[in-house]
Amino acid sequence: MGHPHNPQPPATPVASPLRLEPLAAGHYPAIVELWEAAVRATHGFLAETDIAGIRAALPAAYLPAVALFGALDGQGRLLGFAGTAGDVLEMLFVAPDWHRRGVGSQLLRHAVEQLGIRRVDVNEQNPAATAFYLAHGFRQRGRSATDGAGRPYPLLHLELSGDAQP
Repeated sequence: MGHPHNPQPPATPVASPLRLEPLAAGHYPAIVELWEAAVRATHGFLAETDIAGIRAALPAAYLPAVALFGALDGQGRLLGFAGTAGDVLEMLFVAPDWHRRGVGSQLLRHAVEQLGIRRVDVNEQNPAATAFYLAHGFRQRGRSATDGAGRPYPLLHLELSGDAQP
């Protein structure tokens, strides 16, 4: 249990520029592993059966349905990835050890500036993700009581406001 008088030190930003590049089916195993680690670190509200079901569906259904790109370090390790469809950011996940170090911001900036992303849905039960997108110029435009698969995980529908840039 942490002590309130000893807050965690600020996260160290990424020391060197990351390489952003398109990802393909050959990257799926690394993407799935990163996805699960990130979900376990940030989505404590998901039932274990839902994590297992989504993990199983990622390579067959979810990943092929989006254009994927990733952030890789100098050694080619995948630190984060995003998937887009049209002007919607369908997924953005960062390896837990790289949270709050600029990886997600670089992925989002690329998605907005290069791919024209304007919208994203965020789990209402993930306030850190909601705060991340709001800090990057997104605003809530709606809410759904369930996720896209009808599971009881409410979604907030966010949209990039006006000419805001992340």
